[in-house]
Amino acid sequence: MSGIFGSVSRDDCSHDLFYGTDYHSHLGTQFAGLALWQDEGLVRKIHDIRGSQFKAKFYEDYQKMKGNKGIGVISAIEEQPICVNSKFGPFAIVTNGFIDNAQDLAKQLYKRGQSFSEVTDSRLNLTELVAKIIIQGEDIIDGIEKMFSKIDGSCSLLLLNKDGIYAARDRYGYTPLIVGQRDKDWAVTTETFAFSNLGFKIKKYLQPGEIIFIDEEGIKTKRRGSDTNQICAFLWIYTGFPASSYEGITVELVRERCGRFLAKADNIKKDIVAGIPDSGTTHAIGYAIESKVPFRRPLVKYTPGFDRSYTPPSQETRDLIAKMKLIPIQEIIKGKRIVICDDSIVRGTQLKSFTIQKLKECGVKEVHLRIACPPLMFPCKFNYSTRSIDELAARRAIRVIAGKDVKDLRPYLDERSPKYKKMVEWITKDLGATTLKYQKLNDMVSAIGLPKEKLCLYCWTGRGPR
Repeated sequence: MSGIFGSVSRDDCSHDLFYGTDYHSHLGTQFAGLALWQDEGLVRKIHDIRGSQFKAKFYEDYQKMKGNKGIGVISAIEEQPICVNSKFGPFAIVTNGFIDNAQDLAKQLYKRGQSFSEVTDSRLNLTELVAKIIIQGEDIIDGIEKMFSKIDGSCSLLLLNKDGIYAARDRYGYTPLIVGQRDKDWAVTTETFAFSNLGFKIKKYLQPGEIIFIDEEGIKTKRRGSDTNQICAFLWIYTGFPASSYEGITVELVRERCGRFLAKADNIKKDIVAGIPDSGTTHAIGYAIESKVPFRRPLVKYTPGFDRSYTPPSQETRDLIAKMKLIPIQEIIKGKRIVICDDSIVRGTQLKSFTIQKLKECGVKEVHLRIACPPLMFPCKFNYSTRSIDELAARRAIRVIAGKDVKDLRPYLDERSPKYKKMVEWITKDLGATTLKYQKLNDMVSAIGLPKEKLCLYCWTGRGPR
């Protein structure tokens, strides 16, 4: 996932743009970029932020880049913003999402004589692809609508030109986009908490497929949205920042409710409750509140210099971060029966090799894993996340149990079935845990508080928008 932020002011917007974009650093670890419209036109800066912080990379640029409208991005995998000279005039664009049929769309454009100049690690730049599709339209709005109709996957975007910022939310609403107002200044963001310290108040949650235009005069609706909402449930479970809210529902409170549901379904004896920091922490707090068992910190995260271990694209980098960032405290661990709450089990390698192993080396008596969502079964089609079945611990377990790849996964999706129980038993043994329980799908949905049909649950159910 990436994070995008835009700002329009009657004066200079660079302060808001710099800090607003920085507040999305938890959503990407590869590249970041800013684009502002100055008197002489567009100015853009992009930096590789692997192993560094956004503020350090962009501070000098921020001192020099001045303008009253701009967009920024923290990107999960590709270089953004893309700047284009087109029949609509020059513009810059940032995107958040994933296009599953990107190669097919690129081939269609090649046949029309189009070419692509932005290539990251030999990959097609999806933001450039989106820009090339948009300029096929009669105007910018028509172009965005054409892009929506052509892509399989998701795309929310901000497009900056001399007049202002176009903001468009993905047509199924997989990713959020929210508008804020501060007196006569405006901003648009992926993460609502980016508004808090900048003084913006939430003005509007964009609907799925909605397109708006923001200039110095305010917001103008260019295309009304729909009720076909399929926002990613994983935003609340893991991806989003605790202080953010999506569809008016705060992340921190959802995670707390997830932990409560986990505790209600449990009857084991335990001495302390802990979370894998940072995203597992609030799940553990909810569990501790419900179970009335003390919350402790046997594993402390060394934050400086380490990104989230889920977001980097290479397994080697993920493993290094997981190994180095968690510091065990033996005096809290030794001899204890510990409930460890985490947001999810994706590949399982980090829990097995770096978390549980560290606890065992410190003399833990029992390790009871409690996971805030059901087993991940399907690679995400709508954002940069898991990209293959082979990455998923649950699918690896099924393959070992069945001795082959299984096409009918329904028995493994039902937490009441014997096959589901065998799968969980295999994962428990493979990880080296004492016990393992996943959240029930209906409990996770209840913790979020939206109807099931308003959530994207694809990575758990394999079912997309209806």
